[in-house]
Amino acid sequence: MRRQTHKRGSISPPRRAMEGMKRIVTTCKQNKTREARIYYEIIVDCYGDAERAMGWYCYLQDQMEFPFAARCTKARTISPLKPGEVVEVIGMAPEDECEQEMFVTIRWEKPKLVVPLSQLQVVKASEKTKKVVEDWRYWVARGYQI
Repeated sequence: MRRQTHKRGSISPPRRAMEGMKRIVTTCKQNKTREARIYYEIIVDCYGDAERAMGWYCYLQDQMEFPFAARCTKARTISPLKPGEVVEVIGMAPEDECEQEMFVTIRWEKPKLVVPLSQLQVVKASEKTKKVVEDWRYWVARGYQI
């Protein structure tokens, strides 16, 4: 019997690639192209939560172009932002703050504040920045956890 291989250029990650991920139930529709990009560019060589968190951190840090404008989409108890509020994202939070969730640094009423990236939607940024922020928002919306 011939062994099946998965080629990097195909549309979806290997069938069992995402099976070991912690995931909660969600209604977000699957996007196979986005899942393939997440698998092959971010988590392909990650073994465990810490490596997955670092994979996401490095991907976001390397791909986002700062500063950019973003709008708060939902209230969170860990953030003072209100839905509809527009902020300027100026960088990633320190690595040690991103072990369970990705956070970004914004200019706000105080000189700097760290908030969850999943709370923000890009308003004005490069296409590259929009894509990577939406990759993270998709990951969270699908119920995947680091």
